[in-house]
Amino acid sequence: MENLIFFLIMEACAALFLYLGFLLWKKEKITILHNYHYTKVKEQDKKAYTRIMGLGMSVIGIGCAASGMIGTFTQWSKNGIPLGAGFVIGLCIMLYGQIKYNHGIF
Repeated sequence: MENLIFFLIMEACAALFLYLGFLLWKKEKITILHNYHYTKVKEQDKKAYTRIMGLGMSVIGIGCAASGMIGTFTQWSKNGIPLGAGFVIGLCIMLYGQIKYNHGIF
């Protein structure tokens, strides 16, 4: 029962992150980010910026989905690996986009 609850929570989080990643990456909805995250982004760089940020969000979502699936069939100690890896890689991608296009984190 605990595995099912964990699976549902992780898949809901994955769906949220993947949806936000889709809105950023494909629909270029920059306004879903807080405005101080893109104040210094030039108009010609907004497409590349939303692509990078959406990719980072999607990687986090994939890590959540993988963690939910692995946690359903394995022990609790192993399901944090894909979640942690997806979060760290996605965060690094997003930080790269912030520093490159916004010229700083804030």
